[in-house]
Amino acid sequence: MISEKMKPYVKNNSAIRMMFEEGNRLRAKYGADKVFDFSLGNPSVPAPDSVREAIIDLVNNTDPTVLHGYMSNAGFEDVRQTIAESLNRRFDTKFSAKNLIMTVGAASGLNVILKTILNPGEEVIVFAPYFLEYGAYVRNYDGVLVEISPDTTTFQPNLSEFEQKITPKTKAVIVNTPHNPTGVVYSEETIRKLSAILEAKQKEFGTVIYLISDEPYRELAYDGVEVPYLTKYYDNTVVGYSYSKSLSLPGERIGYLVIPDELTDSKEVFTAASIANRVLGCVNAPSLMQRVIKRCIHEKVNLEAYDRNRNLLYSSLCEYGFSCIKPQGAFYLFVKSPVENEKEFCEVCKKYNILVVPGSSFACPGYVRIAYCVSYEQIERSLPAFKKVAEEYGLV
Repeated sequence: MISEKMKPYVKNNSAIRMMFEEGNRLRAKYGADKVFDFSLGNPSVPAPDSVREAIIDLVNNTDPTVLHGYMSNAGFEDVRQTIAESLNRRFDTKFSAKNLIMTVGAASGLNVILKTILNPGEEVIVFAPYFLEYGAYVRNYDGVLVEISPDTTTFQPNLSEFEQKITPKTKAVIVNTPHNPTGVVYSEETIRKLSAILEAKQKEFGTVIYLISDEPYRELAYDGVEVPYLTKYYDNTVVGYSYSKSLSLPGERIGYLVIPDELTDSKEVFTAASIANRVLGCVNAPSLMQRVIKRCIHEKVNLEAYDRNRNLLYSSLCEYGFSCIKPQGAFYLFVKSPVENEKEFCEVCKKYNILVVPGSSFACPGYVRIAYCVSYEQIERSLPAFKKVAEEYGLV
């Protein structure tokens, strides 16, 4: 028998993954070129050539016992120092190796920091729409997830409700910018206001409230949009970063946590997080990939390919009468459903072999997420199908 804690997860298995499986079924039936799967945020742009070259060189020219061996639970010190120096150049910060912990991707990093700081019954605030796995991560440590309802006019955080819902039990707030599923980048004004609210509430309750910035999409920002670096606005910030999107390495599971000196009890938090990395079963981040990251610290994926996809899909859907905010980052469109029940809309899309994810999977019903991390050709082929959906709803 499985545990009571796991039963809800089995019952409510991710709609995104289920849609992916549906895509496999439809491709087998109709052919891959006639199915338009926009369900999964799997990077479509390959990793830079330098990543492959680094892997080959490291494997061929490094002592295997060193390359594949254990290291500190926090990761190789020279790798952490290289990343810290890169962050300092880019964001005018003052990090060093002692501020970074290498993690098994951002998801593991979030679990590490939540295990480090969260006591049973303490609250973690999230802004809808949000990546629903946040709830699973919080419940892993018997925390309580508190949702803030969305501001669907801008999809910037609803700060008035946020201020009202902070309590003496609030331990952390998770933000994600550039944002999944909307593609919105939180403005500097938003970050300043959010930080001021947190500072005031810390003083009011005499507590420490951590701001956890989940940043797998940081490098995917368009039109020159600046993505604020949150440690510069609020001292008790922890950054969780992943190379899944920035270097197209989702399956390699490599990322890091930043724990700044300014964080309350920073040294103790760092030590506890390093131990959490071990006791959660991760032990340490993948050795080879840490070395690859050091060599490829300045590399980026081809952002122009995602931008080209974004512009074509956004302009076409708007032309067909659909409504959505133009994304500033990441690789998603969050489109308003033409009917109240967006799951019904998803089923109509499926009639035309279009697979999209219902907004209820992100705690925001009435919308659907379309992941445009696909080939440009797939978007082109899908447009007649999207137009037929629009015609069915009388949008064109």
